[in-house]
Amino acid sequence: MKEGREFARRAVLGFVFCLLVSSQAGAQSSQTAPTYKITPVTSKIKFNVKASIPLEGTFEKWDATLAFTSTDPSTGSLDIKIQADSVSTGSDSKDNKLKGEDCFNVKEDPYITFQSTKIVQTGPHTFDVPGIFTVRGVSKPEALTFTAEREGAGTGEIEGTLWFDRRDFGLGGSIPFVKIADRVEVMIEFKATRVSGPPLLFK
Repeated sequence: MKEGREFARRAVLGFVFCLLVSSQAGAQSSQTAPTYKITPVTSKIKFNVKASIPLEGTFEKWDATLAFTSTDPSTGSLDIKIQADSVSTGSDSKDNKLKGEDCFNVKEDPYITFQSTKIVQTGPHTFDVPGIFTVRGVSKPEALTFTAEREGAGTGEIEGTLWFDRRDFGLGGSIPFVKIADRVEVMIEFKATRVSGPPLLFK
């Protein structure tokens, strides 16, 4: 009986030890990967299309996540999800055109998204971010190019541009007597704050 109790005691202690080791390893692993938060209140997503009259604006509602698996920036992933009906140009007539069936078609396709496939550092503060860009339910590979600058301990600024041809995504629509170019520029201005983990190690 004593031998049986001793065996059971050792088994329980061994199980508890394994749990402690695994939880400590998980904690150490999570501490090696920085976590950043992008706050829409202090950030912007803008767009611009060359036209015979100004055609530019912002998206008022969106979410973005920036995550890493280590301190190497190349292990990061960037996801952006925009509510298409939050487009704002300062003109109700332009906004209604952009939200309509010929353009964003917000009733059928309410979101514009970008999901990175990798992050490539091209210079001390510059990056190429290829990914999948989706508009009107059409998904195609596009690339975001951005610069990242540290502003202080745990904070930084990301400014980037994505160019695409609106014809590739079925973005039509027109405004009487206004000539509109096919190339669209999407610009991001993100304020990123590190909420946990160590800082990124740039090359």
